[in-house]
Amino acid sequence: MILDCTEYTGVCECGRDHELRTKLVVCEYGALKSFDKYMDDCGLAGFRTVIYDTNTYNLPTMTHVRADQEIVLEAQGLHSEKGMIEDMMKMLERKPDYIVTVGGGTLMDFARYSAYKLGIPFVAVPTIVSSDGFTADICSIIIDGQKKSIPMQAADAVICDMDIVSGAPMFLTIAGVQDILAKYVSIADWKIAHIVSGEYFCDKVCDMAQAALDIMQRCALELAEGKAPDYEAMAYTQMLSGLTMQILSNSRAASGAEHLVAHLVEMKPKGFERAHGMHGECVGVGTIMCARAYHEYAKRDTIEVKPFEPLDEAWVRDEFGALADGILRENENDVLKTFDPENIKTHWQEIRDVIATIPTADELIELYTKIGAKHSLAELEIDESVRDDFLDISSAIRNRLTFARMTRLIVK
Repeated sequence: MILDCTEYTGVCECGRDHELRTKLVVCEYGALKSFDKYMDDCGLAGFRTVIYDTNTYNLPTMTHVRADQEIVLEAQGLHSEKGMIEDMMKMLERKPDYIVTVGGGTLMDFARYSAYKLGIPFVAVPTIVSSDGFTADICSIIIDGQKKSIPMQAADAVICDMDIVSGAPMFLTIAGVQDILAKYVSIADWKIAHIVSGEYFCDKVCDMAQAALDIMQRCALELAEGKAPDYEAMAYTQMLSGLTMQILSNSRAASGAEHLVAHLVEMKPKGFERAHGMHGECVGVGTIMCARAYHEYAKRDTIEVKPFEPLDEAWVRDEFGALADGILRENENDVLKTFDPENIKTHWQEIRDVIATIPTADELIELYTKIGAKHSLAELEIDESVRDDFLDISSAIRNRLTFARMTRLIVK
């Protein structure tokens, strides 16, 4: 399967001219055997630095592509942290003409950041389909202890060899399923934000995210029935979702309130000190938490709203401790101030209709149980005490207009 990225570019009915840096996406068995041809097709030549971690380098199914310099990072303890990425950049023998990165989401953040800082292209070679970041231009890294999603650089090409991907442990593949099924919430959050605040919305980009979600839902149901994984289809959904981020230069269509659980696990505020889990696993639990809370609000025929009030500093310091200053800075220009709370009340039925498109928490738990996916706070070793304040805690770490954040304006 070769994805024609030009299909998604050009002047759109939304009024914007959509552009993509990524020109080629290949999801095929044996794709790495034609790697040099694909590089020629993309016009990439010269000094090539190839980056692995110790896990990806030693994969039995790995086809090692030609390299002028190889960098193999220790996989144990590797995470998307600015200092770690900058330490890796010091290992470069010279400024490469382009970087090839072979691995999962963490290594892709290393590549996006490095390529952007060096002003060179990079090529992504996914070894798993556990997240949708391979075609994105958003870099999610930890800076001064706080998880930040910042625009960096997309890959010029993504070469996904299904011989490698299909050999990955099943729990990694399942995490990727959860990452895409999270679009139930992220799409709903985007639609609701557009309804109440007039935030920019693009039907074409939303349709791309919805298509990825629909295909992955089919794949998940097939897994639940005991059928063999459709790796090509699952990889396609990850690439398509990532392209939505690249088109928008943000993760609006792909990441809503549900994604903030993953950020909390990495930031480790109070109640999350022992938390751990794959990105997709954390997002999957976040999807269930949001689904439960959103549907609970949607049971109300009518609501009352209240004026905006900034986050209470004492509460922030109590919940986030050493991270509090960063959280307070993040919320200085709170998006809740950008619209009249009465808009939520006026458009309440429309909001309820959008929430109705999200499966219930029980439906998600049933599906996740059948496919062997994590679905509870306990499985991530997150303290159950955060359950009641989950929406408030999670929505505080990113100043994005989600329904979770809007609940601060709804009378309990």
